Amino acid sequence: MKKLLHAEILEKRLTEEQIASVQRHPITLMVDNIRSLYNVGSMFRTADSALLKEIILCGYTPHPPRKEIEKTALGATNTVPWRYFVQPEKAVETLRTEGNRILAVEIAEQHRMYDELKADDYPLVLIVGNEITGISDSVMAMVDDVVEIPMYGVKHSLNVSVAAGIALYEAVRAWRSLSEIK
Repeated sequence: MKKLLHAEILEKRLTEEQIASVQRHPITLMVDNIRSLYNVGSMFRTADSALLKEIILCGYTPHPPRKEIEKTALGATNTVPWRYFVQPEKAVETLRTEGNRILAVEIAEQHRMYDELKADDYPLVLIVGNEITGISDSVMAMVDDVVEIPMYGVKHSLNVSVAAGIALYEAVRAWRSLSEIK
């Protein structure tokens, strides 16, 4: 087994010019009041690698241009479409009128597992929330459903950018499987 060299990896990747015309997965990440610029940058990088439709940044979530975001985004702020909404509730209303199904990635009484997505969940918005308090109650009242990532150990939650990555890649896997994209 041979690890690919950096030049070999680049040969297989899209360029910034090419990505503008590529069909993206019908998945949006909404970020509700995240504090950490590094978490935001990490989510941009994950959104790029998963070829998401876009990121929606809300409330006091920091947004580009910020050098702290770029430190972990590694240029993904230039390759992932994004919008900013002061009010997360307005973002949910807008995304719903655009035809999206809205799912929270959260720990809640009523939920389904993150790996139980169905064809009628797409186009899909996955919402992640604040590192301490999670998704705001006002946004939770507006979602169509909740997906939960199981916690098998002592801790009851993951870092928000890690949880976003897990949920997003499962959403991409499910979409590609359901739509038979290879």
